Amino acid sequence: MRFLRKGKVKEVYEVSEEELEFVFTDQISVFDKVIPTLIPHKGETLCRTSAHWFQVVQDLGFRTHFLKVIDGNRMRVRRVQVIPEYDRITPSTRNFLIPLEVIARYYVAGSFHDRMQAGKIRPETVGFPRGHVPQYGEPLPKPFVEVTTKLEKVDRELTEEEALKISKLSRAEFDALVQTVLKIDDGLNKEVQKRGLIHVDGKKEFAMDDARRLMLVDTFGTADEDRFWDVDAYKKGQQVELSKEFVRQYYRKTGYHQKLMEAREVGKPEPDIPPLPADVAKQVSELYVGLFERLTGERFR
Repeated sequence: MRFLRKGKVKEVYEVSEEELEFVFTDQISVFDKVIPTLIPHKGETLCRTSAHWFQVVQDLGFRTHFLKVIDGNRMRVRRVQVIPEYDRITPSTRNFLIPLEVIARYYVAGSFHDRMQAGKIRPETVGFPRGHVPQYGEPLPKPFVEVTTKLEKVDRELTEEEALKISKLSRAEFDALVQTVLKIDDGLNKEVQKRGLIHVDGKKEFAMDDARRLMLVDTFGTADEDRFWDVDAYKKGQQVELSKEFVRQYYRKTGYHQKLMEAREVGKPEPDIPPLPADVAKQVSELYVGLFERLTGERFR
């Protein structure tokens, strides 16, 4: 196999002209920063969790790039072109990664809550009545879908018009993409509810196959891409984080997140992200393993 590239937490290898292998590392990233701490078992839990959801989605009749799991943290997938130069993508390009991330939100949480508090998103935009002040953890009146860049150094929020411009999707193709996300999440949400979980939000990535049909790619439904809360705790008014949000909240409490956002806001050099303390890294590892078992119904070992 030939090494092709490394993302924030995943290595990509060429198997053939039609096939790639993903190797999921134990690295972890937040706020587009790779933390200088390894999380034991993280890579394997992501690989196996995503494989579980790919199988569920394929059984529902959706196309995906998933082929098989080779080992605990290695996955084989169909290969598509990655085209970072937007002007090289045309409305007829086939077999390529759509350079967008699609986020579907169902509750007020995380950075979405931060943006609402800062006035960057108005409550009525997401379906609340005018004058309503959304509380953290409150369910949204309807799913809220937004799009960011995929291939840029830092994810950038896009308007629908910007998303169409850089992806070269037609309006009908873009609408089909959004509807596909909501249909997949409908199945995912029902599955996790059976396991005492709430699916708060999550991101997905897509490609066009060689017939220019939508195909779900990368990974999804894991502690990295999606946010999950415990149902019983939620009924008691608590939002117990069972995903990477636990780590984000840690850096919010330490003040690092605020310093990073302030630097980005004014274009100053960004502060390095500090490592996680050993006890926090252990908690994160246990979180990933525990969520894998709850999502899939399988024992990790």
